[in-house]
Amino acid sequence: MLAITIFCLAYFGIALGKIPGLVVDRVGIALLGAICMVISGVISPGSAVQSIDLPTILLLYSLMIISAQLRLGGFYTWIALRIVPHYNRPRIFLMVTMLVSALLSAILANDIVCFAFTPILALSLLEEGLNPLPFLIGLAVSSNIGSAATIIGNPQNMLIGQTGRLDFAEFLFWCGPPSVIALFVSYLIILWIYRNEFNVRHDKKHVVQAQHKQPFNKWQTLKGIFAVLILTALFFSSIPREFSAIGIAGLLLCSRKMETRDIMGLIDWHLITLFCALFIIIHGVTQGNYLGIMMDHLSGMGMDLKSLSVLTGVSAILSNLFSNVPATMLLINFLDPLQHAQWYTLAVSSTFSGNLFLLGSIANLIVVEQAGNCGVKITFRQHAAVGIPVTVSSLLILLAWLLVI
Repeated sequence: MLAITIFCLAYFGIALGKIPGLVVDRVGIALLGAICMVISGVISPGSAVQSIDLPTILLLYSLMIISAQLRLGGFYTWIALRIVPHYNRPRIFLMVTMLVSALLSAILANDIVCFAFTPILALSLLEEGLNPLPFLIGLAVSSNIGSAATIIGNPQNMLIGQTGRLDFAEFLFWCGPPSVIALFVSYLIILWIYRNEFNVRHDKKHVVQAQHKQPFNKWQTLKGIFAVLILTALFFSSIPREFSAIGIAGLLLCSRKMETRDIMGLIDWHLITLFCALFIIIHGVTQGNYLGIMMDHLSGMGMDLKSLSVLTGVSAILSNLFSNVPATMLLINFLDPLQHAQWYTLAVSSTFSGNLFLLGSIANLIVVEQAGNCGVKITFRQHAAVGIPVTVSSLLILLAWLLVI
């Protein structure tokens, strides 16, 4: 019972997002849960270390290094500045922004895309006196949807792909179509909601200066792009993904111009810590038959996760309750390794669900924070006005895809 108590307290704290009276966040709560699993004797220190899925951590870490290379090379800034001139045709501008965001998020970290694009878009639109809300919300929405299409699009997909030993091409062919359709429908939804507000003029007196733009370095950017192309090709081969990724990342660290310290400074150590802590917590609770009992209880309530529609609904609820990664890490314990459709469904549904509310996705929070630094306030209600219909339509598209596939 000690293991299930620690598990429940940790996941309740993750859902709450804090511990009353303390300033600890979700990552800190997960780490405390992992520590309790060890010091209480539920699992040994050695068992805790062995429970961490090293291939998943290596893949996540390597892709962060590649994203850091592109970011330090000014690639994201350069792309954003190529998009900005289309602002005088707002509907085309929104479409281009969402397409580029979705595409880059499918092959790189969606939070990095949002971090780099948001300040440039916000300041450029404000400078022209245009309404930045539809474009910034569109950026967040499309980055989440686009990242659902590939194994490397976001952290939970990496976990699903590695744990389920899924083929990169099959994952893309299964998850890509609903992602493309959902992106198009989301574009139409945003067009409809903001149909009379694209050209609403905004007062520029509250605009503040954003962070310094990373200067564009052609050689460093080409290195990063070349690394992405080679890595993508290797992902279609039989070479283990983590080997390919860490090898390419190692080559990028061999630089005469870009310091290792600068690249390592852009690694999201908080996210890596969260993954490690959750691996330990889940391993602790699996020492008993607690997850099996939970599964039997859900089946008794008519919620058999073998049903892809039920899995979609449960994933959507838990992803917004705990956030995507903890929800995914819990649900993969109930999936059949031989039924790949279950793994694909979890990947798409957990990612699509991140658009529902602001707290559902880290990308959402990054857009809101960066926009705020530029003098643009995006409220919970403003995001939900788009996020709710986008998420509902996206999940309906997924359910329709399940009937077709």
